[in-house]
Amino acid sequence: MLTQNLLSKERKMKLRWFVTLSTVPLLGVVTAFGLVPQSEFNIDTNKLAVESVVLPKVTPTTSSITSFWHSERVKRGDTVTDVLRRLGVADNAASSYLRTASAAESFRSLDGGSEVQAETDTNGNLVSLRYLDSSNAQVIIEKQGAEFTTRKLPAALEKRLFVRTGEVKTSLYAATDAAGLPEAAANQLIEIFNGDIDFHHDLKRGDKFTAVYEMTYSNGALVSTGRIQAAEFINQGQSYRAIYFNGDYYTPEGKSVRKAFLRSPIPFSRISSGFTTARFHPVLNKWRAHKGVDFAAPIGTAVRATSDGVVAFVGKQNGYGNVVMLSHQGRYTTVYGHLSRFAKGLRKGQRISQGEIIANVGMTGVTSGPHLHYEFKVDGVQRDPLRVAMPNAMPVSNSRKNEFDALADNFNSRLNLLRNTNLAKVD
Repeated sequence: MLTQNLLSKERKMKLRWFVTLSTVPLLGVVTAFGLVPQSEFNIDTNKLAVESVVLPKVTPTTSSITSFWHSERVKRGDTVTDVLRRLGVADNAASSYLRTASAAESFRSLDGGSEVQAETDTNGNLVSLRYLDSSNAQVIIEKQGAEFTTRKLPAALEKRLFVRTGEVKTSLYAATDAAGLPEAAANQLIEIFNGDIDFHHDLKRGDKFTAVYEMTYSNGALVSTGRIQAAEFINQGQSYRAIYFNGDYYTPEGKSVRKAFLRSPIPFSRISSGFTTARFHPVLNKWRAHKGVDFAAPIGTAVRATSDGVVAFVGKQNGYGNVVMLSHQGRYTTVYGHLSRFAKGLRKGQRISQGEIIANVGMTGVTSGPHLHYEFKVDGVQRDPLRVAMPNAMPVSNSRKNEFDALADNFNSRLNLLRNTNLAKVD
């Protein structure tokens, strides 16, 4: 019994030592301990070896972020104060410099839509300001000590290729917006395929498009949307492709995509009355042929020449009101009626290029509302401009066919690859 009591006391003593040693680290000291193994040197295994080790102090970490970048676009009517406020700049000295310094004149002259980038410290003080001036040079305004300095980096223009693909669900412009295609490129897409696709009648839900286009940057900042380099439009299952080469667009086989005539003198306008041999005239109140197409549009809408030609007549004539007549290639004539005004300086005998603005929509002559009356004549006979087969422009010349074929093969491969993807946006 005594032996058992002694053993019990020893166990309790060891437990107390263990608890004591275990609580020491909480006081800032680590205790290293261990049982010394039995050996030939007769070391008592019941004794503990104890050594105190001081823990190193932990230095708290601090954030290394000392400045922030902000980006905003200038709005029409903005003052210097307005722009700085949106950029998160709360710096009276910077505001004064930008409002008065001659070196910052280009900042005060920025057009609406111009991008400005500002670096500020954690208190809102301006560290640096960057933007592109009217010559596309990058202007950098920086704080040096207590003063601000302005320097300029020459324009370093860079062109990058972008790709967008989309599908028509409601309208073409809704589809191009959803795909992220810039408006300028969307307008080009319509111009390219305007000769093959009647965007007023032929566009269907499920039609698809792909556009490979350039974007121009200066010192890393976007300057403008460039030209479409290659495109495909699938309309009602029929594929149309175009590749830019030597100032014009061609099919992969080298035929000109550009037709000698555009289908419409007003892009994306609503047709209020089509070509027919019998229509009840809303003003004359009787049935008569309507050998043209009426495009409804607000007064002042620009009217374009549908083909290269020469002005045969400009002035007033019968029910047409203000009218322009163009002569093309000897046997074709186009007529543009009910105009509000003519392009400045337009005169008989003047040469006109396809797409050139020749007049503006009005409601002169015999008409019940503002619209453009457009006629297309072949050998003096009116034909439906939305259905007649349009002559093509010249194909790629034989001397440059090999050069074109190499470019076409490259873009064709890209378009084939993109057609098999389901991406709405591809960069």
